[in-house]
Amino acid sequence: MLNLVAKPSAERIAPLPSKSEELVPSRYAVGIGEIEVLIVSDGVLPLPTAMLAHNAAPAARAAWLNDMFLPQDAFDWALNVAVVRKGDQTILIDAGLGLDPDLQLPRAGQLVKRLGAAGIDLASVTDVVLTHMHMDHVGGLLVDGVKEQLRPDLRIHVAAAEVAFWQAPDFSHTAMPQGFPDALRATAKRFLIEYGSYLRTFEDQSEIAPGVVVYRTGGHTPGHSVVRVASGGEALTFAGDAVFAVGFDQPEWHNGFEHDPEEAARVRIQLLRGLAETGEMLVATHLPFPSVGHVAIDGDTFRWVPVFWDF
Repeated sequence: MLNLVAKPSAERIAPLPSKSEELVPSRYAVGIGEIEVLIVSDGVLPLPTAMLAHNAAPAARAAWLNDMFLPQDAFDWALNVAVVRKGDQTILIDAGLGLDPDLQLPRAGQLVKRLGAAGIDLASVTDVVLTHMHMDHVGGLLVDGVKEQLRPDLRIHVAAAEVAFWQAPDFSHTAMPQGFPDALRATAKRFLIEYGSYLRTFEDQSEIAPGVVVYRTGGHTPGHSVVRVASGGEALTFAGDAVFAVGFDQPEWHNGFEHDPEEAARVRIQLLRGLAETGEMLVATHLPFPSVGHVAIDGDTFRWVPVFWDF
């Protein structure tokens, strides 16, 4: 059971004692009506800043980084997942990067440890929803010993188009650092071999639990999806990789991991425009933790409005 979820007007629930010696927060709770949502940090992933916008002029990209007080060469991308509790279902949205020693990324792949620190037993997870099958979204399920802790009746929900894509993935429109396509291809192949029997595929959308619906958007990958959680007149969308930090100011800049950059930009603009109109909350994998906020219209672009931390 989640131990941190409380709405601003609700009585606080004391967190479980944690043995973690980390000096940074790694989880943040949000109440969406009667649904509990916990954002969990899987750590950070250092990547070249060119990945933010390979279709932008270097000077324009440099100016944006300067305005954001970010380094010019590389910076840490957040890795966020979500745990949703509704009735007797515990739903994990994405599974983090995992712990591949060949990647040498000691500050990423923290999900299993941090779920434990939050008092969430892997055996309690009834459903996993994958926004897509890049390795930083499925790798946590491939950590040694994890599969043995999961329920035999676990349901893993993913778009059918995503599964089909990874049978013969196309990287011709991406702009990734050397080695990444091979790593992504190998991880997706291994995931499908180990978890193929757990998959519950859908075409355009699927209701995972009352008030929890996954929608295929495409763009970032052909089967990329977002998850909307709605209850009691409130809603939150977990947008996966549809939105990056630069995407509010420059929604048409292409991220290096996007397999169809032009479609990804269209998806991003449509999603941000919709969230700005409704005022619903947004969470995304690579927005700075805890990645909970709102979207506002700012002229011809958008503005990210982080929530005030609630204690």
